[in-house]
Amino acid sequence: MKPTPSTTSAPSGRSRAASAGETVPENKRGLSRQWVWAFPFAALTFLLVTLALLGINAATDLADAGRFVRWSLPVAETLHNFTMISVMGSLLFAIGIVPRFSDSTWRKNRINMAHKYSAEQRQKNLERDEYPPFVSLLNFGAAMAVAWTILALCVLILAYADISGRPVSLTSAYTSELTSYITTIDAGKQQATTVIVAAVVATLIFGVRSLMGLFLTLALSLIALVSMALGGHSSGGDDHMGAVNSLGLHLLGVALWCGGLIALAYISRQVSAQDAGSGTLTESARGSESATERRAPMAVVVLRRYSVLALGGFVLVTLSGIVNASVRMNSWDEIFTTSYGQLVIAKLMLTLVLGAIGALHRMSLIPGMQRGEVGLIRGLWTAILVEIVLMGATSGLAVSLSRTPPPVPETLSEDASPVRIITWYDMPPEPHRAEWFTQWRFDWFWVAVILFLAFAYLWAFVKVKRAGGQWPIVRLLSWFVGLFLLNYVTSGALAVYGRVLFSAHMVEHMSLTMIVPIFLVLGAPVTLLLMALEPRQDGTRGPREWILRLVHSGWSKVITNPIFAAVNFAGSIVVVYFTPMLNFVLKYHVGHEFMILHFLITGYIFSLVLIGIDPIPNRPGYPFRLIMLIATLGYHAFVGIAMMSMDTLLAASWFGNLGRPWGLSAIDDQKLGGSLMWGIGEIPTMIIAVMVGVLWAQNDKKVQRRFDRKEERDGDAELNAYNDMFLDLNERDERRK
Repeated sequence: MKPTPSTTSAPSGRSRAASAGETVPENKRGLSRQWVWAFPFAALTFLLVTLALLGINAATDLADAGRFVRWSLPVAETLHNFTMISVMGSLLFAIGIVPRFSDSTWRKNRINMAHKYSAEQRQKNLERDEYPPFVSLLNFGAAMAVAWTILALCVLILAYADISGRPVSLTSAYTSELTSYITTIDAGKQQATTVIVAAVVATLIFGVRSLMGLFLTLALSLIALVSMALGGHSSGGDDHMGAVNSLGLHLLGVALWCGGLIALAYISRQVSAQDAGSGTLTESARGSESATERRAPMAVVVLRRYSVLALGGFVLVTLSGIVNASVRMNSWDEIFTTSYGQLVIAKLMLTLVLGAIGALHRMSLIPGMQRGEVGLIRGLWTAILVEIVLMGATSGLAVSLSRTPPPVPETLSEDASPVRIITWYDMPPEPHRAEWFTQWRFDWFWVAVILFLAFAYLWAFVKVKRAGGQWPIVRLLSWFVGLFLLNYVTSGALAVYGRVLFSAHMVEHMSLTMIVPIFLVLGAPVTLLLMALEPRQDGTRGPREWILRLVHSGWSKVITNPIFAAVNFAGSIVVVYFTPMLNFVLKYHVGHEFMILHFLITGYIFSLVLIGIDPIPNRPGYPFRLIMLIATLGYHAFVGIAMMSMDTLLAASWFGNLGRPWGLSAIDDQKLGGSLMWGIGEIPTMIIAVMVGVLWAQNDKKVQRRFDRKEERDGDAELNAYNDMFLDLNERDERRK
C-alpha cells in the first residue's frame, strides 16, 4: 500500500534504526535558523582579513574619500550580495522545490468547492493552509528583499563617494552631484537599476502568492545580476563582452548554488520535522529499497532537488570563473605574482572544496539519509553547515577580488583606434575564404546556453530510449546541427565581422531567424522532454509542469497565433533596421544579446507554427500556412530591395566611423547586405514551403487511411446513408409528379 502524504514522514530505515535503540533527536534533523548568519559572518571575516593583509584598501594620494568610505563600501557590498542571493534562493525554492500546500489532494477538493466562497474568502482559506516551509521561505525572502533594497542604496551612495573621492554628506551640492552620477555615468545607472529592482522585488514578494507570479518576480530579480555584470571592470581587455558574459554567468551560478543553500538551511528544521509530509522522487533517485514508491520524506526530496541545482551552479561558477579570470590576466605567471591572481587561486580552491563536499552529499550522505542511517543524517547537516561557512568565505574573497585592480587595464589606452573605441575590439583581418572558418570570438553566454540545451536534449533522448520509447535519430541530428549553426552564428566569423560589416551583420540576423530555427524546430525538444520528464505528485512544479504551464499559458496563445507570429517575424526587420533600435543593438552589450535572442525566438516560433510537431495552443491549417509563407517571401524581397536602393547609411555613427581599411565602402556594404537579405530570405522560405506541402500530403494520407479503416469497420455506413438520402429525395420528387 502506497503511503499518503500525511502518514509518510520518515523513511523506513529510520524505523529500523529506532527499533535497534538508536533515535534521531529532533534538534539533529536540520539546522537552526541562526546558522544562516554564519554565511555573512564568514564573508566579512575573510573580506576584512584579505583587505588588511594585501593592502587593497589602503588610502591613496589621489581622491581619497576617507577611512569610513573605504571600509564601509566593501562591507556593504558583502552584505548586499548575501541579501540578494538569499532573495533569489528563497524564490527558487518556493517555485519549484517545496510545495505551496501541505496536501495537494485536499487542496484540489477545496478548490472544487471554492465557488461557495467569495474570492477574498477563497484566498484566505488557501493562505491559511499553505505549507509552513513555503510560508517561511516567502517571509525570509521578503525580509531579505527589504534589506537588499537598503544595502543597494548604501552601495550606490558609498560607491559615488569612493569614485569621486568626496566623503558622504547631506549638502545640496553633494546631492546634485550624486543625481548627476546616477543619470549620466554608466556605473551610477547600473547601481541605480539594482536599487529599483530590489525595491520592486521587495514590494512584489510581500503580495504575490501564485507560483507564476513568484516565477516572474524571480525573473525580475535576475536583472540585478545583469546590471552587476555590466558594471564589472575589463573595458580595456581584449574580450570585453567575454568578460561581461562570463561574470554574468558566474553571478547566476552563485545565486542558484549559494542562494539555494541559504534557503535550504533556513527551512531545514521544518522539512525534517515529523509532520513535514512527503514528496515525489524521480525514479533514478528512489533507490533499490523503495523502487516501487514514488514518495519519500520531504527532507530527502528537497535535498535531492537542491543537489541537482547545486551541481549545475558549481559547474557554472567554476567554468565561468576560470574564463573571467583568463580575460583579466595577460599570462599564467600573473596568477602567482599578483594579488589578483593569488585571490583567484584562493577562490578557486575554496570552490573546488565546496564541489567535493557537494559530491559527498549526492553520492553518500543523502542516500544515507534516505535509508535512515542516523550517523549519516547528522553528518549531512554538519557538512551543509561547513558549506555555508566556506561559501561565505568565498563570497568575502570575491568582494576583495572585485576591489583589486586586475593585470589587464580597466580602461582603454590613449592611442586606441576608432574601431576599438566603438566596438571594444580591434579590427579583424580582411575576410577571405579561410577567415570565415578561423575567426572566432566566443560569446560565453550563448556557449553556456548551447551546452545546456545539448545536454538536456541528449539526457532526454537517452532516458526515452532506456524506457523502451522511440525517437527518430534524424530529429536528434537536426537538433545538434541547429545548435552547431547557432554556435557559429554567435561565436564564429559572422559574430566577429558582424561588428564591422553591415553585410555580415545581416547574414547573422537572417541565419538566426531563417536557418537555425528550422533545424531546432525539427528537433521537437518540447515533445522529447515531456516524454522523458516524470510528473510530480506533491503539488510542486518541476520542469515538466513548468513546460506544460508555459505551453498552455495565455502568453503562448498570443505569440503562437499565426497572424501574430507572421507579423512579429516580418515586422521585427522594420523595427530593428529602420528605427534607432539598430544603434541600441550595436552599441550596448545588452542590446546585442537581446537582438540575438529576439531573432532566434521570432524565427523559432514562426517555424514552429509552420512545420513543428511540439504542442502549441492553436496550429493553422495547411492552406493558411502557405499564405503566410508567400506573404513573408514577398516582404523580405521588398525590404531587401529597399535597402539596396538606399543612399542613406543606417547606423552611420557606427559603420561610418570604424575606419575600416579594407573591403567595400560602408554604403556599398549596406547595399550588399540588402541583397543578401533578399537571397537568404527566399531560399529557406522555399524549403519551408516544400516541407509544408509534404506535411500536407502526409496529413491527407493519414486522413484517408482513417476513413478507410472506418469504412472497413462499419461497411461504409456513412456513404450508404448519404446515398439513401438522395434516393429518398428522388422518390419524393417522383411521387409529386
